[in-house]
Amino acid sequence: MSAFLDFRQFDPLLLSTVRIFIWLMLLAIVFLPLEHIFALNRRKLLCNSLAGDIGFYFISGLVPSLLLTPLLALVALGAHRIVPWHLQVAVASLPLWARAAAALLVGEIGFYWGHRWSHQIPLLWRFHAIHHNPRHLYFLISARAHPLDNVFTRLCGLVPIYILGIATPLTPSGGLISALLVLAMTMWGFLIHANLRLRLGPLEWLIATPAFHHWHHNLAEPRDRNFASMLPVIDRIFGTHHLPRKGWPAAYGIDGELPPSLGGQLVHPFQLQAPARDVAGSVAAER
Repeated sequence: MSAFLDFRQFDPLLLSTVRIFIWLMLLAIVFLPLEHIFALNRRKLLCNSLAGDIGFYFISGLVPSLLLTPLLALVALGAHRIVPWHLQVAVASLPLWARAAAALLVGEIGFYWGHRWSHQIPLLWRFHAIHHNPRHLYFLISARAHPLDNVFTRLCGLVPIYILGIATPLTPSGGLISALLVLAMTMWGFLIHANLRLRLGPLEWLIATPAFHHWHHNLAEPRDRNFASMLPVIDRIFGTHHLPRKGWPAAYGIDGELPPSLGGQLVHPFQLQAPARDVAGSVAAER
């Protein structure tokens, strides 16, 4: 009998759960000290929402990928048959770094519009409101989202890069590019939601920071700004950028309340009443 464990014998769901748990421990090791030393808003570690936040963290780590895998495989197969072959060959011949850079730019534009539509379209806001419901921000709020909201936003970012052939699950390197893109934006999401009084000066033109994204969660005006995940220039191009040199939002959340329990929030978007905070069209109305 082999002295080493063959991890292939374990259930994939169990392995995914263990992997996500290990990531949670690593995130806690990194962010808990930082949020204690450089806290923007002092808060208790064992807050009432912690159990729900951890629950959403595991749901966000397990469910969206199960739904996305078959959908993206169909998208890639359809793109392979529809997109002109010479375009596919030209893109495939690019160096890996060039395709990764293109995936970041194209994917970020897709994520931007998926995120913006989630604020502007009432049906999508039903699901996205769960992410904006917390009255405080810290790193785990990044994963506090309805799985269907996660799936929609990721599809908006990944479908364009699959159609263009920048990434595809049909080849090893193509699958690697999409995986790295999702991993990078997921990890950066924990940073920009963190309870950190962190400003980067001129670099804030280039990369999203906690200050940039905290203004996205602003409860007062201006609302519905800073939709990009990593590249603030996308918001500058589409007229939704807001980042004062000084100051932070005074309050976060939505108008009204959602159900307090995790299960209640997962079910709430399917109920007849609209979620709190009607934001549909607010960006368009101000422009």
